Amino acid sequence: MRRVTLISTGGTIEKTYDEHSGSLENRASVVQEMLSLLRLEDTAVNTIQLMHKDSLHLTEADRERIVNAVELIVGPPAEPAEAEGVVVLHGTDTLALTGELLYERLADWVRVPVVLTGAMRPFEMKRSDALQNLTEAIFATGVLNPGIWVVAHGRALPFPGPVKDRERGTFRAGPSTQP
Repeated sequence: MRRVTLISTGGTIEKTYDEHSGSLENRASVVQEMLSLLRLEDTAVNTIQLMHKDSLHLTEADRERIVNAVELIVGPPAEPAEAEGVVVLHGTDTLALTGELLYERLADWVRVPVVLTGAMRPFEMKRSDALQNLTEAIFATGVLNPGIWVVAHGRALPFPGPVKDRERGTFRAGPSTQP
């Protein structure tokens, strides 16, 4: 049985509609609902609800919490990891900042793929990319080399370097990762 740990931080992927205020907000996690729609053979997904925040509202302390959570799962270099892969659900607006911090702190010793993903449209909306990106991220933890990655829209990009391409609504390789 392959073990994957999913850390949820909020972001667009988990926003839900509040009919009283008429707004999309990070109020409660929808991760379990999304996972219930997937057929994951021989894969156990442990979920950690770390926070419910839009990534534009993440502080440096929040990013430290994310790094610390990933460090606990992958363990110190001399010890076995708690999981064969880690998925971090994150808002796309500042996902690259968190990915760069994870790369800076963990790239030299991480022994499993750490995959960041999010969505341009919330899971609850029609034409959302949330379920696709979650599925791809879980799959990617089983096929990518150890390192820090962003996975979305059929692509896996290694850190350092990926950036959000707002015009295309996806991620692309940044200047440091382009050939």
